[in-house]
Amino acid sequence: MVLATGRSRPQIKALYNELHTRLKAAGETHSRAEGVELGWWVLLDFGDVVVHLMQPEARQYYDIDGLYADARETDWRAVELPPLPLPRRKLRETGSDARDGGAIEG
Repeated sequence: MVLATGRSRPQIKALYNELHTRLKAAGETHSRAEGVELGWWVLLDFGDVVVHLMQPEARQYYDIDGLYADARETDWRAVELPPLPLPRRKLRETGSDARDGGAIEG
């Protein structure tokens, strides 16, 4: 499970758009996203990983952090991640070949 906070509706929607676009380019899919229209709490279910994008008030109100207080926490900065493909607009700007994935590090 991933919990992330965005400070406003536009920021939540931008987080959703970037996450959806980058992971789709990497071959990952999710079921229909819930809450995108309102931008208060967006839920993305990738099967093994569920992502919650929440405004601070929603995060405090629903207290998912408290529900899972006993769960093991992972320091995401210490996890080695595979390179993600560049978003399409970056591929056009850099002239990278889409067949090589146009991957970026980190």
